Amino acid sequence: MDDGASAVRQDTDLRRHARMLHRTHDAMLTGDEPPMAPRGVVARSWTRMRVGGVNPDRCCGGDPVSPDALELRRHGSPLTGMLYGLRASLVSVAEEAGHLMVVTDADGMVLWREGCPRVRRRADALGFTDGVRWTETTVGTNAIGTALVEGAPVQLFSAEHFARTLHSWTCTASPVHDPRTGQLLGIVDVSGSAATVHPATVALVRTAVRLAEADLWREREVRLESLRTVAGSLLGRVHGPAAVVDDDGWVAAVSGIAPTHPVAAPVEGEPCAVPGIGTCVPEPVPGGWLLRREAPGAVPLRLGLDIATRPPSAVVEGTTTWRHPLTLRHAEVLVLLMRAGDAGMNAFALSQALFGDHDHVVTVRAEVSRLRRKLGGLLLTRPYRITPNVIIEPCDAAAVLRMRSGATPTRS
Repeated sequence: MDDGASAVRQDTDLRRHARMLHRTHDAMLTGDEPPMAPRGVVARSWTRMRVGGVNPDRCCGGDPVSPDALELRRHGSPLTGMLYGLRASLVSVAEEAGHLMVVTDADGMVLWREGCPRVRRRADALGFTDGVRWTETTVGTNAIGTALVEGAPVQLFSAEHFARTLHSWTCTASPVHDPRTGQLLGIVDVSGSAATVHPATVALVRTAVRLAEADLWREREVRLESLRTVAGSLLGRVHGPAAVVDDDGWVAAVSGIAPTHPVAAPVEGEPCAVPGIGTCVPEPVPGGWLLRREAPGAVPLRLGLDIATRPPSAVVEGTTTWRHPLTLRHAEVLVLLMRAGDAGMNAFALSQALFGDHDHVVTVRAEVSRLRRKLGGLLLTRPYRITPNVIIEPCDAAAVLRMRSGATPTRS
């Protein structure tokens, strides 16, 4: 079997293949020589499971959150606006094929399940219910959790699942991303009996996700256009450079500066840095935010990386100074872009620098998207780079790598 997203081919003998996978799974647990090599995506996940000490005889997503907490998650999820399209694309097909459509958030929490009642009851018996976290760390190798880790579509069949209680299942999952920012929003999954596995399910789920992402793009463009209708009058009353942006930091209109890239998602009361404007305190306006200079006078922005703390922090200095805590991966990305200068780096170059190959481009794009939500307009795309008019403070790149290996940084 190849290492594509599909777990089987059209001509696969499912019973024979399932037996081989069971023997391979047993060999993996006992340390014996396996009768076949698992697919790359499965082997990587099984390695994570063994390192993490996951029990293959225990499959439990834990207790579900309360109904109120679940409704709060659903209400706050951007996937809510995609449900109509996903239902139209998948639910009727899932019901006829004896499958269940499952939608989770970016944390792997199951938000919605729809489809075949019989399969839903089977899922309930496993604890695969609304409000549980269905991730690799909770239930082992599974399409939802593994797709979250891999950042790519995943189909699993039978004993490719790590937990033995899932060996009678097949699952096909695909990540959903914000089409504007690349941010991971959640997972769409189709699950059912292992006997119903089909390679075409991968394309079906992928297509449904792409259509849903297109719907989200159109919905947000409509909201941004609505914000543009009021931006002119807002900016006309502002002295000096200013911008009107939506809740995600996308720019509807500017005054006194050149059109700018998206900025960090505004948070009321928290300062942010906008190239061409400086330090701003976001002011809520109908449908978005007004960003204008906090104090008179042009103050250059400086960007530094403090690695003497755990976690490390990006330090932005303007009329005020503030810090953004970073993961170690985000610190690595930032220091690479700081070293790259105006030339920047594309996703393939970052994948090579971070992972030693070009196979993690999707992961890189997701990580940079999360970093841009913190630093906004300080990071540009195509290629990824620091905004030219931001002064970069020197940073010890080798020290960042030592942090990932476990060494403790010291203050100079």
